[in-house]
Order: sequence, then structure tokens, then C-alpha cells
Amino acid sequence: MSYLIEPNELLKTLQNEEVRIVDCRFNLGDPSCGKDLYDQEHIAGAVYFHLEEDLSGKVGNHGGRHPLPNLAEFKQKLEEVGVSNNTRVVAYDGGEGAFASRFVWLLSYLGHKHVQILNGGYYAWKQAGGKVDKEIPHYNRQTFHVCIDPTILATYDEVKEYVILQPKDVTLLDSREERRYLGIEEPIDHVAGHIPFARNKMWNEGIKDGSFISAEKQRERFAELSNSQKVIVYCGSGVTAAPNFIALKEAGFDQVKLYVGSFSDWISYEENEVVTKS
Repeated sequence: MSYLIEPNELLKTLQNEEVRIVDCRFNLGDPSCGKDLYDQEHIAGAVYFHLEEDLSGKVGNHGGRHPLPNLAEFKQKLEEVGVSNNTRVVAYDGGEGAFASRFVWLLSYLGHKHVQILNGGYYAWKQAGGKVDKEIPHYNRQTFHVCIDPTILATYDEVKEYVILQPKDVTLLDSREERRYLGIEEPIDHVAGHIPFARNKMWNEGIKDGSFISAEKQRERFAELSNSQKVIVYCGSGVTAAPNFIALKEAGFDQVKLYVGSFSDWISYEENEVVTKS
């Protein structure tokens, strides 16, 4: 199953199947913005998941700026909004792709097999004539069994091992803007540059006008890679790398992992080398 679903396809699906729709809208510069937008208007029947309160854990000395959430608490919220292992789930954001991708990656990491991104996000839904309202839905509680999929998570130790051994069958992709990758500027983290031996593939190059580009065009983006390779994607804090995870999977790459802690976790260890433009 594709990680993406088009608005017209979702409209048809809703006629015959119950789908739990998840609003993931968020603004990194204004953490309350997404929830405010949800309260004003959202896709009918949608529930809201907050990037920093639901899709991330507490920030510590290590783990990055958006570490994994407490999985027991995340599981509980899924159950409270009526998500079981068999529930079809579709997530959306404002068309950025990053926040819905974070949710989809996280739910996939917990072993859910029926989760997708609404391609084009909220505005594409409205343009397609989808129903919106401001009602807060309530669903019967369900049971969700966590079955962790370690094949899509890259740990700090794995990334450290990559830097030391430089295996030829693994590629490390930095998903940030080129200027941040090169260390020319760094507006967020206290150290500029990138993890050694990482290549740069900016995340939003895979999204045009609020929608993920086609699988064929994604394959063109990653043409220098073999789909038999293992790929680890990262960004500043594990959020904007998630669209590259989705893009690679859509392009046919089977072995893709997200380094959740990303660059902000890497630089939390003072001994780690960072590369900048020479």
C-alpha cells in the first residue's frame, strides 16, 4: 500500500469504510497555531495530534529536539481516539508534508500497517469538496497492540557505527537546507555543519505545491542511489527528514530508516565530529 492517498480517493473510501483522520497541522515558530486552526475548522471527524505534546517526548541531554514520545502515552491516546491495529488511519497537515509524515512514520514504527498521508493536506481536501467542520468528535475506545518495527528506526549507535566504518551499502542523507548542511548558517542548533560522510537531499524538493511528487519523479531525485542500498535519513530534529523517508519508500527503497534524534542529537555528544564547508 502506498503511503499516500489523494483527496478524491479518500472521499470515495469514506463512503464504504470507517477511517480515522488525524489532523497534524503545526507551526514550528508558533506551537499553538496548529491546534488553534483545528479548533476553528478541520476535516469532519478528524482528531488532533500535536507535534510536541503527542508526537515527541520530553527534551533531555540527548535524543534531540523532538525525541520519540513516551510510547505508552502515545498508545493510550491512539486508543482513546478509537485507533486499533485494524483501523485505517489517514493523517494530514497544512500541505508541508513534514508533520503528517512524522505521524505516519511513528505509527508505522509502532507496527500499524494501514496508515497514510492525505496528499496535498488540508487545502487539497477543501479544493476537492471534502467536508469540514469545527465539531470535536468522540469515539469508542479501542485496543492497540504495539509491535515495534526496528527496521525503520536508526539509533544513535547505528549512525555512530556508520561514521566509523563507512559501509558502502549504507547512505546517510541530510534532509536540511544546503546552507545548514554546509554549516554556512545554523538558525536553531548550537553547532553548524553536518554528520561526517552524509549527503544532502533537501526534504521539500520531494513536495510541490503542497503535494508529494510522483513516485517516478521521486526515483529521479534519488537516481544516484541504488534501491538495494540501506538509507538513513536525518534532519535537525527528526521531523523534516520524515518526508524524505516517505519519498524514498514511494520511490521503491525498501531499507530506509529515520534517525529520530538527528543532528541535534548528534551534536549533544561533544566528542562527535561535525563537517562544515571548507
